[in-house]
Amino acid sequence: MKAGQVLTAMVTPMKQDGSVNYEQAAYLANWLANNGSDGVVVSGTTGESPTLNHAEKAQLFKEVVNCVGGSIEVLAGTGSYDTAESLSLTKDAEKAGVDGIMLVTPYYNKPTQEGLYQHFSTIAASCSLPVMIYNVPSRTVTNLLPETVVRLAEIQNIVAIKEASGNLEQVSYLRSLTPEDFLIYSGDDMLTLPILAVGGCGVVSVASHLVGRRIKEMVDAFYNASIKEATKIHLELLRMYKTLFISTSPVPVKSGLEFLGVETGPVRLPLVPLTGEEEKVIKETLHYYGLLERS
Repeated sequence: MKAGQVLTAMVTPMKQDGSVNYEQAAYLANWLANNGSDGVVVSGTTGESPTLNHAEKAQLFKEVVNCVGGSIEVLAGTGSYDTAESLSLTKDAEKAGVDGIMLVTPYYNKPTQEGLYQHFSTIAASCSLPVMIYNVPSRTVTNLLPETVVRLAEIQNIVAIKEASGNLEQVSYLRSLTPEDFLIYSGDDMLTLPILAVGGCGVVSVASHLVGRRIKEMVDAFYNASIKEATKIHLELLRMYKTLFISTSPVPVKSGLEFLGVETGPVRLPLVPLTGEEEKVIKETLHYYGLLERS
């Protein structure tokens, strides 16, 4: 991995009939590359991975690599609750030429810490790609504990974690236990600056679809020791962060992109479109940040 600071958990554009819009996915990846993103995660959970089949994911990897590979980092979301399926998809991602893979903690089946270790280590051993693991207990139920991450960090190609536990104490403890070159990314836009302060390196972001340049400026300000400026930007972006979770992600951010003229299409069931009132909130927020002119 190239250790980019702002990686976007990219949404998956759909056509109106619910099929994947591969051409638009390539366009979106390129658009993000020109708007503050150092890289993209394709077919992560923000990309509606639980409702994409294997062939759709593999094709997405190919299309995005063909469009932006070499100019920005491309990570493939190949994790699921099925280790064997994750292994198979990881092999296809490697063939597509991605820069790395991201593996979400298995959801629903609630593996033990040993089960988590075996899951991640088995997939990592199957490929030569750098691996980012993703801890998001609010979505998966299971919390990947720092002690387990320490064991995983001993594996050569497990190089990073996307941490979305929402627990700064846990992130701090994790930083204190892992090697300096093990990368800790915030998995929660709201906590990016605090996680940077305890040793994080960047963010895997949803909000960067809309305010990627500003998030990049915040991270740069932090690394340039302009802490007041970084804090100012962090506080400025809070309204955007909150708005993008007025409904289940990625529904709000897809709506926001549509309002900006970036076609993303519908979400797949069991996700549903925003209500009229929720759409008004999205539009008002875009107006607030000067991203959308009032009609």
